[in-house]
Amino acid sequence: MNILNRRTFLNGITLGTGSIMLQPALQRIAAESAGKPAPQRIIFIVEGNGMNPAHIQPSGLERPKKGNDKLIDQPLANFKLPDPISALEPFKDRMTIIQGLSNKIASGRGHSPEYGALGCFSGPLGPVAPTIDAALAKNLSSVVPHLGLALTPNPDQIVDYSITAVSKGKPLPFHCQPELAFQSLFGSAAGGEAAKIPFLRKNLMDYMSTDIKQVQSRLAGPEREHLDRYLESYESMLIRHDGVEGMKEQLKANMPNTDKFKSKLETDRLEAQCEMAASSLLSGLTNVVTIAACAGNKYICWKELGHSLRTNAIGHGGGENGKTSDELTIEIRKFHVQCIANLARKLDAVKEGDGTVLDNTLIIYLSDFGDRHHPSYLQWPVVMLGNLGGKLKTNGRFLEYPSYGKPGHKSIGTLYTSLLHAVGDEQDKFGNIDLAIDKDATHGPLSEILA
Repeated sequence: MNILNRRTFLNGITLGTGSIMLQPALQRIAAESAGKPAPQRIIFIVEGNGMNPAHIQPSGLERPKKGNDKLIDQPLANFKLPDPISALEPFKDRMTIIQGLSNKIASGRGHSPEYGALGCFSGPLGPVAPTIDAALAKNLSSVVPHLGLALTPNPDQIVDYSITAVSKGKPLPFHCQPELAFQSLFGSAAGGEAAKIPFLRKNLMDYMSTDIKQVQSRLAGPEREHLDRYLESYESMLIRHDGVEGMKEQLKANMPNTDKFKSKLETDRLEAQCEMAASSLLSGLTNVVTIAACAGNKYICWKELGHSLRTNAIGHGGGENGKTSDELTIEIRKFHVQCIANLARKLDAVKEGDGTVLDNTLIIYLSDFGDRHHPSYLQWPVVMLGNLGGKLKTNGRFLEYPSYGKPGHKSIGTLYTSLLHAVGDEQDKFGNIDLAIDKDATHGPLSEILA
């Protein structure tokens, strides 16, 4: 990969145009060239259909069968990663597995709390506050504050709203088609026909924005609020377009491999979205990415993995071809984790300061379903890779907190609070509070992972 000489890039820029959207990117690059700390980056990879705690439990480290009444803190170096996440073995000294966190405040109808998984509030109410990825994006400024990339059952779906929100009633849009995401973000630098797409899309969005405003005055109540939400999304895309236009050289230096971007196969689409995530981070387009792999009450059939059952049927205990429901789920998990490992390698291959981009990144892998298809909300398994440039003590650790209701138990809100502290936002709590457990279980960061 050809890395743009940042100091040369800065020297060749004139700011007479006063591009407000370009300022965060320029400030970051200037900081790097002056030897200041590299930017922090966070990637959430949210998988649907639940995450069995056993699938991430280190081999040889037994979990208490009747619940856990004490904090378990063990070095991963003493254990082998289990088969479902074995692709991360090369990164074992840079990762942390966390068991025992709860998110009961997110419980509700259906299989998924949707926005509640990353927001710590009741899912059926819809987005009532910012989710953690959007909250972190406010502290990690970039041209694209938050990039959402989704894998949905319908390969022709363009935009999805399901797990991320910037504030009450304002979900964030996710790109569903890798090709369109590439055209929107990298088209101006790609040349050829792709270079025309952002201009055409901008004209289309201008037209749609104007058209929506004309209709807006005729609506009232919930209907108008719903329309306002979409209008805001369109207008945010217009603003983003102006910022992206000023980054052609950076985009060219970090162009993604688009071989699978037109594919409608499930596995290809997820790999393409991970490729988009890596290139967007490396180019400086964004510092926060969320990849929703069929998260938010969405069920998919992984045909390329040899499955004919949708994940909903597998979650309800369905098996096929001589394989149990758990064995099919492990096959899906192994594919997801291999994608994470590939993404980590791409970031680790790019030098930054005294280390690599991965050294300044945190990858968080979890499920919006908690511990299983119909979640108990009492356990929310999490795998983390990276330490945000040394802000987190996540180098080769296994942590399991006491079971729900026992002294020392922690909610997932405390993990999210820890992430906010790591980027300089020292909130006392995140999301709504589970009043059924002690305040210590829901307030403050996790001291065990903060550096």
